[in-house]
Amino acid sequence: MDSAEFSRDPYPLLAALRSRGPVQQVKTGNGRTTWVVTGWAEARSALADTRLSKDTARYFADRPGKRNLAPAVSRTMLATDPPHHGRLRKLAMKAFTPAAVARLEPRVRAIAEELADALAARGSADLVEEFAVPLPIAVISELLGVPEPDRAAVRRWSHDLFAAAAPDTVDRASHALSDYMTRLIGARRQDLGDDVLSGLIAARDEADRLSEAELVSLAVLLVVAGHETTTHLIGNGMLALLQDDALRSRLRADPGLLPAAVEEFLRHDAPITLATFRFATEPIELGGARIGTGEVVLVSPGAANRDPAQFSAPDEVRLDRHVRAARPDRPERPSDPGRPHRPESPPRPEHPNGPRPYRHCEGPERPGGHLSFGHGPHHCLGAPLARIEARIAFEVLLTRFPGIRPAVASWDALEWRHTRLTRGLASLPVTLGR
Repeated sequence: MDSAEFSRDPYPLLAALRSRGPVQQVKTGNGRTTWVVTGWAEARSALADTRLSKDTARYFADRPGKRNLAPAVSRTMLATDPPHHGRLRKLAMKAFTPAAVARLEPRVRAIAEELADALAARGSADLVEEFAVPLPIAVISELLGVPEPDRAAVRRWSHDLFAAAAPDTVDRASHALSDYMTRLIGARRQDLGDDVLSGLIAARDEADRLSEAELVSLAVLLVVAGHETTTHLIGNGMLALLQDDALRSRLRADPGLLPAAVEEFLRHDAPITLATFRFATEPIELGGARIGTGEVVLVSPGAANRDPAQFSAPDEVRLDRHVRAARPDRPERPSDPGRPHRPESPPRPEHPNGPRPYRHCEGPERPGGHLSFGHGPHHCLGAPLARIEARIAFEVLLTRFPGIRPAVASWDALEWRHTRLTRGLASLPVTLGR
């Protein structure tokens, strides 16, 4: 799973594992073994199972290693368990509630339009480098107060954190990003603003709810998680659109379907192939497998999202998984002789913009939905922001460039980032048309 081939297309291997059973033990590149969860039901269960710990400090306490990761990266909120995890998450999530994120929508749209303006000046572009990367980087940097001149370096360090089979590169990037955030926090402490980072500093300095190490670690996590997966969501989603002329036309004609498209792109080609490290704190039975105490478990949202036991035609992009007929929460009741007759309500007047036969159904928290944002206590707190950024990105690109086309000889010629946990394109060359 550390190979370039797996980065390019992980689905054949994940499907082969799932065909042997939803939970399989495999050998990793370092000669050790780990459990990989590929079934949807088993993955959803594992993500919410408190017997599967994410406390890496606890796991490695008596397992000294050769790595030199900065503590701000190795001991983030993602690597903690309740109740410690809940305390940190509560402080961070205020900036990412649906209401807070909705207030960001005009600024997200403005940034997307500015990027599209730059693209329009040329006849071709790399959608990853020139749109999918800078959009979420700009949004999360403005939220955290990262100065514009520093953003390229922050992006480079974040990129290197996900390098597969390159531990020295990852370790160096972890220290560079940790040191930068430490300096930024020190500078911001002298001049607090209304950004998220200033709010976290206030929580540390006024109420003493965060230690200094926790503050740095949380800042690192927010800047990395705040753009990496969204970049891949936009890039992977645009690839799906470029491969389907009819779908592009359908979404251009009916932008109301874009939220459903975002959910389907998240399911079909998840930005997260493998979720982060977990280990069993006691013997567990999962999907017919017996997992022993201390054994490592990797949940694969990418595999779970294509489990044919959960999704029909899982390798196809189908928006109808995420839309349904209006008012489905009112099924017909069986006739009841004892119930007094209620006359039918008069028909509603037609909406000024035409009929609205469908409504969008959010995927991850709906029974049967995708697991790209996780499930349970570690469900991605940035999910509302990622959804808005992706929806606006697709809308702007489809509206501004109706003639957009791929600029590669074949899909196999596309280059994918060589990472283990995430899945995303290194570049996506296109001609923009008119």
